[in-house]
Amino acid sequence: MVSGTSEKKTGRIRLGMVGGGQGAFIGAVHRLAARMDDEYEFVAGALSANPERAKASGKELGLAADRVYTDFKAMAQAEARRADGIEAVSIVTPNHVHFPACKAFIEAGIHVICDKPLSFNLKEAKQLETLLKKHPKVIFALTHNYSGYPMIRQARDMVKSGMLGEIRYVQVEYVQGWLATDLEKSGQKQAAWRTDPKQSGAGGAVGDIGTHAEQLAGFVTGLKIDSLSSDLTSFVKGRKLDDNVSVLLRYKGGAKGMLWASQIAVGHENGLTLRVFGTKGGIDWAQENPNYLGYNELGKPRTILTRGGAGANAEAARVTRVPSGHPEGYLEGFANIYTEVARAIKAARAGKKLAREVTFPGIADGIEGMAFIEACVKSSRNNGKWTKL
Repeated sequence: MVSGTSEKKTGRIRLGMVGGGQGAFIGAVHRLAARMDDEYEFVAGALSANPERAKASGKELGLAADRVYTDFKAMAQAEARRADGIEAVSIVTPNHVHFPACKAFIEAGIHVICDKPLSFNLKEAKQLETLLKKHPKVIFALTHNYSGYPMIRQARDMVKSGMLGEIRYVQVEYVQGWLATDLEKSGQKQAAWRTDPKQSGAGGAVGDIGTHAEQLAGFVTGLKIDSLSSDLTSFVKGRKLDDNVSVLLRYKGGAKGMLWASQIAVGHENGLTLRVFGTKGGIDWAQENPNYLGYNELGKPRTILTRGGAGANAEAARVTRVPSGHPEGYLEGFANIYTEVARAIKAARAGKKLAREVTFPGIADGIEGMAFIEACVKSSRNNGKWTKL
């Protein structure tokens, strides 16, 4: 990518986007997250596979006409040639486009922020890993945004510091009810592509939200899955991908766990919950009430730790914006990932090593997520047979 003006070295990071045009929920979320800490400037996009919709979306978002593209490959090439070209790109398409879009921008030397899961299958994920090794200056981030919450950062630090002792058991669930009926047949865009194996890949709920649960448990505990036994079910008649998954987990080192991800859990919205139990204590956290972390020290009364309050540690404070009692939630957690990536990009601009405190999910998380999906599918097809990752 062309190096250029002093603005590039000191100002906002010029950001492009692939996908995220009219009717796309997650694109707007990414743009809001990128703007929150004023680290990025959105300047270019290939916002839809439909050329007319791409142009209309770019106009609505105030992009210059010559920065609105109808093809992401052309965008990568053109932006890499510009002195004021984008430095980073957000990939917010359905899963089957992740690999070719990431590949195009990595090869162009442009930093990539990709929505999860990483790719269509594990083979593609490993190809991206190999490609990144050939382009070591490219920063790659995967937006497992729940790892950006302050109290999740605190929970992770508590585990690392030994406050829970040796981890014995992990219980994580992500339950929704929005696909309890065949919503995809109504033409609803978000339901349509998520239930289509040609766009989503081999996993339905297990890929869409199960990977969030898997990544969160690993992020907090530091544990790696050794093997699993899964049961994937499509409860809605005619649905081609799973809408409910139950998984037993065996972690390397001896800890065990259980993961449940469902999109047919009537009455639930975004019920991501994590519980971790060790020899000295346990913690519990719920995404729908994210400013609080339950801590249970062995033999002592239960404690509720609050974001920005007494008991909040330095890891939580580093990604906290406002005092306790002022809720921070989904968008702020998402923004923390974008801001961490921005710090990494600006360090690279200045030729400096990454600051130790910069933390965001990357290619390794993506590889693990795809291995998790494929192991779950394989295990379920073999009647829950224990399957190695």
